[in-house]
Amino acid sequence: SSGINAEYGGAGGNQQKTCQKNTANLDRETEELKHEAVSKDFSRHLREARTAKGWTQKDMAQKINEKPQIIQEYETGKALPNNQIQSKMERVLGVHLRGKDAGKPLLPRGKKNKT
Repeated sequence: SSGINAEYGGAGGNQQKTCQKNTANLDRETEELKHEAVSKDFSRHLREARTAKGWTQKDMAQKINEKPQIIQEYETGKALPNNQIQSKMERVLGVHLRGKDAGKPLLPRGKKNKT
């Protein structure tokens, strides 16, 4: 692939700093996806789950140890999906944000209810 920086150049200059440590694995994960941003559904579920808890973007960011800007980028659909961050969000919110169960409560591991 061409230089990593060149690929991210068009995505808004401020993303480079926040993505530095994730760029290598992001690069691998998104090679086929051509750098898809997070889905509109993910953004919507994230915003709904966060506001349901009465948290600001800053509150949420502190809970998952990320910058508020990251939360904002995920909610506006500008973020490049990062599995680790998405998993942390799902855990603190207690809600599935991706996949067929998106928007449903996360069940404690091992307690799969058949609905």
